[in-house]
Amino acid sequence: MIQTRNREGGREGGRKRKRRGKEIALSDSAQQRKKEDFSKRKLVGIPQELFSRASQVESLDLQVNQLKHVSLISKLTNLKELFLSWNELSEFPREVGELSSLEVLYLNQNRMGNVPTGVFSRLQNLRRLNLSTNQLSELPTDLGKCRKLAYLNISSNRLSNLQVLVGLQGLRELCVDHNRLVELPAELFLGTVLTTFKAVGNPLRKPPEEVCVGGVKDIQSYFSQLGAGLREERARRVKAMFLGSSMAGKSTLCRSLKEGQAVGVAVEDRTVGIDISEVERDGVQLLFWDFAGHEEYYLTHHVFITPQALVILTINLARCVRVGWHSGGSTWARDSEVVGLIPSIADPTSFKDMVSFWMNNVMMRVPDSVVLPVGTHADQCTESEIQEKEKDIGKNIREMLEERQSKLQSRISNIKDKDDPTPFSEQLHRLYHLADLNIKVLDLLPLDCTKSEEIMKLQEHILKHVQNKELFPNVESTLPRSYQVVESSIRNLMKNKDFPKHGIVGIDDLRKRCSDLEELAREDWQCILRYLHRIGIVMWYEEIEGVRDKVFTKPSFLITLFKTVVRHDLVKCLEDLPQNILQKVNGLGRYRKMWANELKGKSTLRNTAIAALVRRSLMQLDLAREDSFVKEIAGSRQREGELVCLLRHFDICLPIKLSSPLNPQAQEFDPRMRWSPSSAQTLYDPDGGYLFPGYLKDTVTVMKMWGVDRDDDLRVNVYFLPEIPYGVFHRLIIRACLLYSKYWLGKDCFLLGYDTTLVLLRQNSDKNQDEYIQIRCRERESKRETKREERENKHVCVRERERDKERRERE
Repeated sequence: MIQTRNREGGREGGRKRKRRGKEIALSDSAQQRKKEDFSKRKLVGIPQELFSRASQVESLDLQVNQLKHVSLISKLTNLKELFLSWNELSEFPREVGELSSLEVLYLNQNRMGNVPTGVFSRLQNLRRLNLSTNQLSELPTDLGKCRKLAYLNISSNRLSNLQVLVGLQGLRELCVDHNRLVELPAELFLGTVLTTFKAVGNPLRKPPEEVCVGGVKDIQSYFSQLGAGLREERARRVKAMFLGSSMAGKSTLCRSLKEGQAVGVAVEDRTVGIDISEVERDGVQLLFWDFAGHEEYYLTHHVFITPQALVILTINLARCVRVGWHSGGSTWARDSEVVGLIPSIADPTSFKDMVSFWMNNVMMRVPDSVVLPVGTHADQCTESEIQEKEKDIGKNIREMLEERQSKLQSRISNIKDKDDPTPFSEQLHRLYHLADLNIKVLDLLPLDCTKSEEIMKLQEHILKHVQNKELFPNVESTLPRSYQVVESSIRNLMKNKDFPKHGIVGIDDLRKRCSDLEELAREDWQCILRYLHRIGIVMWYEEIEGVRDKVFTKPSFLITLFKTVVRHDLVKCLEDLPQNILQKVNGLGRYRKMWANELKGKSTLRNTAIAALVRRSLMQLDLAREDSFVKEIAGSRQREGELVCLLRHFDICLPIKLSSPLNPQAQEFDPRMRWSPSSAQTLYDPDGGYLFPGYLKDTVTVMKMWGVDRDDDLRVNVYFLPEIPYGVFHRLIIRACLLYSKYWLGKDCFLLGYDTTLVLLRQNSDKNQDEYIQIRCRERESKRETKREERENKHVCVRERERDKERRERE
């Protein structure tokens, strides 16, 4: 009986499993009927077979097709999700308004110019809507009636007003990047549940884009202060960045504009790093940033170059002569090197290095800027020479811009022509943005920098363009009075005798010193500091743990610190360190030569060398009297200095070990426990130092370790269009070396070692070819030899066993 009962139970269990299997199959089939996927099929119309089961369809995917019209879609009465992205719709499908159950609607990446009124008022269940990357100039007035809408993406359109969104009280995510918005409605942010807001690439004045970058909380703080009974004020401010090759006259122009007359600058007084000054003319505050032209300083440019600026590109007209033509335009060379009108393409003062390098740098870093080319030393040229050079430079710049636009359009077309462009949607979005942002280049202005009337002409020229709202739509911004009060209070504090000369103050201490702002909440205070940081009035790096509680009220001092170790004459600075400075860091006179050799040969600086350089710099500024302050900046045996903390954060240097091969803080290995390596980023070695890839000079060591390329190497090429941005490869070195314990470094290549594998990364920057970073991987020779020996030993053993077997069989 027991056996029978078990047998019957088994039969019953089998029947239940079969029924369950059928139920699952039916459920899957029903689910399949609810979700219909017709994406990536090159459709020009909706498949008719879909309407035979119209009432069952709840989700329809028609992305990446060639649809120009959508008809009969209203028959899908139970449709909840509709995806029509990446099609060719020029008109919004009106029938969508009849889909009352619709919850998700994606119409991005189309060609729609408007959305009719009366559609969204019937979509009361809509929760997610994506209309990005179209040609919309306004939104329908009834969009605000979609009370359940929680996500809205209207980026990359032509919108100038968001007032219709005020009624969307349930909206949590809003993306309006790359439109034409000048002002945002306060009601969108106050008393709402909005948590995510993106508005990059708009000419915003109220609030300024520098406020919007901080996110919803900063915007809410801004509008709260505007609505707190404090009068609003208008600020007219623009940042002017002086860029150009070394000795092009940037410092002369900058200082002359500040003084309002011609000022001579000696060769030994040229800019090291960056100089900052402020000038107010005709109610406009001009922030002058003079960037040094030496290559060693380029790696720090990404820290300070900001968008929506006036770029004054200085070109030394006297140092270049038109000597011929080649496929890339006219070639330029020094007067003394023009022999028989032979083109000197490789000359460092060629058009490429004097103009196109800087233009490409600006286009990649700040593509929404306005560039004013200024031809300096015009007094050393004849009128006809100036006209010829002005004509040729303008022609070459126009060709550059046209070529850039052509490359962008080609890249866009290549992506759109793919069978499935959706994985590249973010890249395409960025390409569209870059194509729309086409940099504005003004006509070249030749100047005789020795005449005050020429300096006044430049000043008037700058003011005329800065006040042009088409060129600088957000030069004027609306601010709560508290923003101006905070800025004025900080400026007044810096004039007090008891205020630190270096301008570095704890954030809480700074707030206490500003007694006029006691009623301002701490969060509002910090929002204002973030705004002042983004426009360059102060520097506050709250994201960097080592300095988040410090405010650099004098950005010029921060730049002075950077100049301590990032400079073109650093070897000479090491060799000239005085004996009293060496004694302060417990160093000897012979260390000078050792430190200089390590920098020239290995591009490294020991902690003691950095401390010595910082001490000398602070002594020259009369700031070395407080030993505790010096140690905070330079570092000590207990903690990393604030200078290298900042340099590491911006990927300018890499911590390395120089003397101790072992890490006493490493986790003890226990085979019963999981082991993890120590982080090179957080472990501070007082006996170590820092590698500065910008000082690497050759590739001998790397190529010696690597050998020659082999056909069996694993090889990957990563292409950059139009070119590899300057500094990318250096920062790649820093990021990659943090992951490997063994590496060998060179100027344009580096080698990583992991166990028995070698990985080579090198940069191909031949301007006459495609630019790419190549990655090669191979096993080390020792590993290959070991494997070969193992294979041979294995074959020997196999042959021995076969012989033994044959011998036993014979026996």
